[in-house]
Amino acid sequence: QVHVAESGGGLVQAGNSLRLSCTASGPPGSRPAMGWFRQAPGKEREFVAAISWNGDATYYADSVKGRFAISRENDKNTVYLQMNSLKREDTAVYYCAAAYYGPTNLMVRQSYDYWGQGTQVTVSS
Repeated sequence: QVHVAESGGGLVQAGNSLRLSCTASGPPGSRPAMGWFRQAPGKEREFVAAISWNGDATYYADSVKGRFAISRENDKNTVYLQMNSLKREDTAVYYCAAAYYGPTNLMVRQSYDYWGQGTQVTVSS
């Protein structure tokens, strides 16, 4: 069983930064593609960013391009989401997800096999 866990959420003022971390405990040596999604109250879960298994390819939602950066350290089984210039509209529960089985489109929820419980990010004005 794969366990995905996020950390690093919290309360931050608009314009500041926050870094989220995510670990995925899969089979030894496995390197899943990883993604971040978020869900604000009353809204559907939406794509934020994703990274390929080897880190060569990254993808971003238009709303976060230029402000957020996704990266990974495979020796630590950890993926990061660096969030800069945060806005109130970035307030949401952020979910990390792992895709093990040949995902074709990392920007859609259906490509991911395992999900974390989520971490709250609140941006105040």
